[in-house]
Amino acid sequence: MRYEVLGNLRVLDGGREVLINAPKVQVLLAAFLSRPDEVLTTDQLITEVWRHHAPRRAEASLYVHVSQLRKALDRPGAANPIVTRPLGYLLDGASGERDAVDFRRLLDEGRQALRERRATAAVPACEAALALWRGPALDDLPVGPLAGAWAGSLTESRVECTELLMEAYFQLGRHRETVGQLYSLIAEHPLRESLYRYLMLALYLSERKADALEVYRRARRTLRDEAGVEPGRRLRAAHQAILAGGAVAARSGA
Repeated sequence: MRYEVLGNLRVLDGGREVLINAPKVQVLLAAFLSRPDEVLTTDQLITEVWRHHAPRRAEASLYVHVSQLRKALDRPGAANPIVTRPLGYLLDGASGERDAVDFRRLLDEGRQALRERRATAAVPACEAALALWRGPALDDLPVGPLAGAWAGSLTESRVECTELLMEAYFQLGRHRETVGQLYSLIAEHPLRESLYRYLMLALYLSERKADALEVYRRARRTLRDEAGVEPGRRLRAAHQAILAGGAVAARSGA
């Protein structure tokens, strides 16, 4: 069994998708995946599924949803991954593969390689990690607080992985390859200053100084309009270095 959350939630059994059509059952599974091997109490699960609008017989309804999830995940000759405990339920973390675990492992490999200045090893690790993503984490699923926080953490790690990949590309002189990716990422994360810095540098090193300066103007306008703040020190430093035409200074600003 393989659980995938880096995009829409889906479960694969030998390459065949396991159908879990009920949204509340999907939300329930997302909660379990966010805390594998950890008991989630009945109250926690009710909050995950209904948040502040639980029905009068929420515990009984929860039991039905857990039963539906168990039925969907049940396989002949194998223990069911949803385990009952005195205070609630847990997902057996060893019951299947998870794309989120694979992603974290590859991210750690890329991070360590870059820390050791091994950009040629960092690139394939980060590229493989990012290739696991099919869209936003738990895409379009109305998750509760536990799964929502987990999805947010995964999204943050995805951006970090992209930044590591950009840094590795720069170290290898492959800055031109980053431009299109960075424009797309900025559209998804318009308040992420580091992405603007990398894009400015990539454009500058690609002999597109005017475009690099336009990116700074766009960044400043976006930060002021949407967050009420001015660009941070490092973004300003990169801007000044590009204005002065200093490639080394611009690089240090990024």
